[in-house]
Amino acid sequence: MTKNPLTLEELLEVAVNAISGNSRPGQIEMAKAVHHAMEQREHLLVQAGTGTGKSLAYLIPAIFRNKTVLIATATLALQRQLVERDLPRVIPALSKALGRDITFGVYKGKGNYLCLQKMNTTLPDPDADLLLDVGTLSAEAKLLRDWSNQPGATGDRDDAPAVDRRVWTAHSVSGRECVGADSCAYGDKCFSERAKIKAGSSDIVVTNHALLAIEVVDNHPILPDRDAIILDEGHEFIDRTTQAVAEEITANMANRAASLARRHLPGEVADNLTDACSNFADAILDFQLISKQNEDDSAGGRLTQLPASLLQALSLIRDTAGEFLGILAADEELTDFDLIAERARAKGAVSELSATCGKLIKSSDRDVMWFDAAINAIRVAPLSVSEVLQQNMFEETPVIVTSATLTVGSSFKPTAIGLGLTVLDDEADQVGFKTLDVGSPFNFSTQAMLYLPQHLPEPGRSGPVVEGFEELADLILAAGGRTLALFSSWRAVDAAAEMLQERLAYRRDIKIITQRKGDPVGVLVEKFAADHRSVLLGTISLWQGVDVPGEACSLVVIDRIPFPRPDDPIISARAAKIQENGGNGFMEVSVPKAALMLAQGAGRLIRSDTDRGVVALLDSRISTKSYGKVLLRSMPPFWRTSDKSVVIESLQRLDLSYAN
Repeated sequence: MTKNPLTLEELLEVAVNAISGNSRPGQIEMAKAVHHAMEQREHLLVQAGTGTGKSLAYLIPAIFRNKTVLIATATLALQRQLVERDLPRVIPALSKALGRDITFGVYKGKGNYLCLQKMNTTLPDPDADLLLDVGTLSAEAKLLRDWSNQPGATGDRDDAPAVDRRVWTAHSVSGRECVGADSCAYGDKCFSERAKIKAGSSDIVVTNHALLAIEVVDNHPILPDRDAIILDEGHEFIDRTTQAVAEEITANMANRAASLARRHLPGEVADNLTDACSNFADAILDFQLISKQNEDDSAGGRLTQLPASLLQALSLIRDTAGEFLGILAADEELTDFDLIAERARAKGAVSELSATCGKLIKSSDRDVMWFDAAINAIRVAPLSVSEVLQQNMFEETPVIVTSATLTVGSSFKPTAIGLGLTVLDDEADQVGFKTLDVGSPFNFSTQAMLYLPQHLPEPGRSGPVVEGFEELADLILAAGGRTLALFSSWRAVDAAAEMLQERLAYRRDIKIITQRKGDPVGVLVEKFAADHRSVLLGTISLWQGVDVPGEACSLVVIDRIPFPRPDDPIISARAAKIQENGGNGFMEVSVPKAALMLAQGAGRLIRSDTDRGVVALLDSRISTKSYGKVLLRSMPPFWRTSDKSVVIESLQRLDLSYAN
């Protein structure tokens, strides 16, 4: 490793100047801590509040070290910020200062890229056949194909035209179904392979939490070798890991695998697999009817064991799938590229089906198994991922975990436990982690107030309370619009939209923008930011990553404490396990998750040192319940009040100042 001509602080200053920014003490402190952790091969949890500039605070030490560093993000928005804004803006200046080239690349899972072989095969395919059955999808398929043929097309789903999920599935493959570049006629043109090659030779590799999680849990290399890992939006990694390694089986998935098997190797064994999959489809429909009689199940469909009918059906699929895979392994070598690719898809689909059935059949008390009535799926996920993260990630390389929200009640402990880290004690030789909270350069106590109305009734399990909607309308009118309203459910979003359209009908200058399922968040936020008197109503995807500084957002309203659903199967299983061991499942599972989400939502208000406004939490429980103190300590230190008149007057003054 060549010696750098500049110090770390000097290099950070070059980067800050390149984006016309200002030096921030918290950013410098964080950069030094990240550099020290990489040098000393230590793990670091660093909370960096809004305005710190944490991206540069970890990018500069990574570039300064001059070894490959992997950066994993939870959201597409941050991934794009890094590769489309932050890195391109600073790299020219940094390369000049260091006297060497600095490279970066992005890598995602196979399914995020178009498969040229699948798009150009002459063989029939069940995924493509579906597009013919739904006429409206054919036009979208042509749009996707035309885009893929354009010069410079990346084949990346995030860059492609928006198309139906089924259209994308018909033009892509999973990692298990990919034949591999060496055996593919399009190997030298493969979008996924090109992205992987570029990432593998880069100084900075940007990926997502899910892909890193799959690599860690399977303990099988997918991403390039690296000197260190940086987990941005680290508060999300535990949940993203759980989601990434969860397995599921539906009748459609089983029938698709059987169809691929039958097309590639028709015969008795493929027919047996088809019959087994049909039997499973019948069994899961029967189970659906039974489950409807238990809709109030607080465990959210959680299964402590498989019903006999499903166990038998899954066992039959596993056994017949094994027979098919055995014959496939003994099949003679193929030379036709299309047949080789079809074989890989059939093998991959059947292997995945067999593996999922095996996991469900052998599930133990270390797993959570449940029936998802929304898609008629049987699902299984690990009860905890901390042990596998500890063994397969934290023992391999230094990991820097960062976010604006890592602490619960001022403590890093809940996050550290979930990740599988152990707290350092006085023993000097113990391997553990260090923590750092660099705060925020913003003065939250003078820039904003936290309104905690105590006169509102507690939110009920049946849905939002009318008094809360009335309070919301009063606050919006005082603010003159300029409101981001965050709700914990789609039902609440719809109810609020209906009420506000009626209550604010006479204020034609205040436009209500309502998030609907499937709406791209970026488009909604752009509309909200462009119209300074608008109101944006939305749910979970708007609680994080929304960055609208200035007069467009002077009021953030949160309808209720964002506790996870008590009938969430994973949450209920984890809470039950803690209860069995003598702990408090609610305080150790639900409260930490709510605290982090609440801090994220409140963080949408103050995005610059000139922002002013109010965060209103319309849930009186934060003032009356014992856990409220923990939640409040997790939020930015706003000036607090329960006096509505003070809040209304402040919002009116702020609105007037913007209007003038």
